[in-house]
Amino acid sequence: MDRVSDMPEILAQPADPARVNDYDSFAEAYSAETENSLVNAYYARPAMLALAGDVAGRRVLDAGCGSGPLSAALRERGAVVTGIDASAGMLALARRRLGDDVALHLADLGDPLPFADGEFDDVVASLVLHYLEDWGPTLAEMRRVLRPGGRLIASVDHPFVAYTFQESLPDYFATTSYTFDWALNGQSFPMRFWRKPLHAMTGTFTSAGFRVAVISEPQPDPAARELFPDGFHDLSTKPTFLFFVVEVPPSAAGSDE
Repeated sequence: MDRVSDMPEILAQPADPARVNDYDSFAEAYSAETENSLVNAYYARPAMLALAGDVAGRRVLDAGCGSGPLSAALRERGAVVTGIDASAGMLALARRRLGDDVALHLADLGDPLPFADGEFDDVVASLVLHYLEDWGPTLAEMRRVLRPGGRLIASVDHPFVAYTFQESLPDYFATTSYTFDWALNGQSFPMRFWRKPLHAMTGTFTSAGFRVAVISEPQPDPAARELFPDGFHDLSTKPTFLFFVVEVPPSAAGSDE
């Protein structure tokens, strides 16, 4: 699911743990904010698509599809797309965008995925893994549903940015949470994410049976320079998100041996 980063105001008070990450409560506002925002439309999604490359005819699972902008872009490039999200409100918006020819499922990435072994050529996970404290079970499931030679293309909050987000710096080498409120349409919504050091991210990928092919810190789409002159400079000179392409070895079986 795309992450709001530049558009809504981030409020200083800590998030209420009882109500965090409730996308159903602000699905419409969130989707509208991220549709054409700098970090989503001109950075995160273009970077994911560039890393995916030629997807024509490939079976792609959009894990955390939100309202479906990345699914729509992949479908336009010829992919056979399936979307999952934990928010029924987001999936309703995705259905409105994508119509009936894209399979959409209500599913939490913390649970087993409702798909057969080796069902997909690619999994895309745009700005979703940082909602999870423990990536291990989720990555194991993603590996299971990928065919041998398949790819997981993922993006997360850059660990250096997440590390400096809090006034009192945490232990960089620990997995720690960080919370804040997003302000959308005059309302605030509590959010919580999990930060890992870079070595823990790559180690979790390899422990799940993937091999790391690409670690990327891309530049924004040049078209954003005139549309967002101030934000473009910041996005071009400061880390924001970190992107990975990790692969299932071609000789790997559909499940661990």
